[in-house]
Amino acid sequence: MISELKRIIDQISRDKGIDRQLLVEAIEEAVMSAAKKKFGQRREIEARYNDELGEVELFQFRTVVEDDDVADEQTEISLAEAKKLDPEVQLGDELGSKMESAAELGRIAAQSAKQVIIQKMKDAESNVIYDMYKDRRGEIVNGIVQRFERGSIIVNLGRTDAILPAKEQMPRKSYRQGDRIRAYLLDVRQSSRDPQLVLSRTCDDFLTKLFALEVPEISEGIVKVMGVAREPGSRAKIAVSSMESDVDPVGACVGMKGSRVQNVVQELQGEKIDIVPWSPDPARFVSNALSPAQVSMVVVDEESKTLLVVVPDDQLSLAIGRQGQNVRLASQLLGWRIDVKSESRYAKLIEEGFQSLLDVEGLDERLAEALYDNGINSASVLAESTVEALQAIRPMESEKAAAIIADAKALMAEGGGAPVPPVEAAGNDEAVPSEEKPATGDESTGQ
Repeated sequence: MISELKRIIDQISRDKGIDRQLLVEAIEEAVMSAAKKKFGQRREIEARYNDELGEVELFQFRTVVEDDDVADEQTEISLAEAKKLDPEVQLGDELGSKMESAAELGRIAAQSAKQVIIQKMKDAESNVIYDMYKDRRGEIVNGIVQRFERGSIIVNLGRTDAILPAKEQMPRKSYRQGDRIRAYLLDVRQSSRDPQLVLSRTCDDFLTKLFALEVPEISEGIVKVMGVAREPGSRAKIAVSSMESDVDPVGACVGMKGSRVQNVVQELQGEKIDIVPWSPDPARFVSNALSPAQVSMVVVDEESKTLLVVVPDDQLSLAIGRQGQNVRLASQLLGWRIDVKSESRYAKLIEEGFQSLLDVEGLDERLAEALYDNGINSASVLAESTVEALQAIRPMESEKAAAIIADAKALMAEGGGAPVPPVEAAGNDEAVPSEEKPATGDESTGQ
């Protein structure tokens, strides 16, 4: 009859997928640890699992000494006693003798053995889980909400649990126990204490993977995702490019009647998605990225990776977006700093008198614009102004106003105040054709 211990080992190995030999070694180590606690640390003890008997046997090894020379019974045995166990034994030999069964170690020792076995099993199972998921890092996994711990969600994936930290959760979205959830496998840790699998629903790669699931052209490599910028739960921009000239990357991602992008939007609880045609030309790319706003002109500064985007006056708020969201996401998508200005303000910027005002030390663009709009439209006019006139336009200390006027006079005395040539800008021939405007979340989702 198979013993209880053997049955348990076989069952755990089968159910948990843990190597049987690892369990046997864990049990042997646990029993040996318990035996040393009961019999003392000085004894040389060895535990061996007998598979036929289904039990762990303990052996004590002692040095054979003369009958009158036994100083420590834990480490030495007299020759006479040794002969009873092994007639052929000789002085100086290491003699192993079987001890009482591991089952008779006592309650405290048994509890110690149990703890070691449990920890070994956790370590073994941790290795199994790590090996199972280490190559799945970066995939989308499905699970069920199990419980909640300090703001994090514990998700059951079937074989094991994963954690969805609070910072990786979509804002304004709550879950209940038993809800189904889909997330991105962000990290796989080799640990038996902390959660091994870390999930995310807010990272950029989650959006990329969702589109790969919905758009066959992406999974096949025909359409490539060139960049993603997200403010999770609110709005996102995704730049796409086609590897084949006859495939429209935006159309492929939108799908028939917007079906593909709507599925992604639904998974992200209504997050608006702008699908942007990628371009190697930053001027064209930013024009696409700022859609639905129309762009009149783009000034490119390659050295500082800055784009000055000029839009019609009535398109300024649309280009910037609510609380600057549209231009902020476009900037993240391109990796460039974007400065959006209206046509009227840009015209002012490149006007000769306004440029001379910017040459005056102590004047920033906002103050220069305020002066310009109130009749002080050049450095020469500023040099003839009074402290009171400046304070009437913009409240400031008298010392500061006097210093600005003095700087303007010094500039004029040096022969300054001449117009500064504007930076060469992309003309109309560089503007993005209307047919290449990106599909916005509003257009593609019907919102």
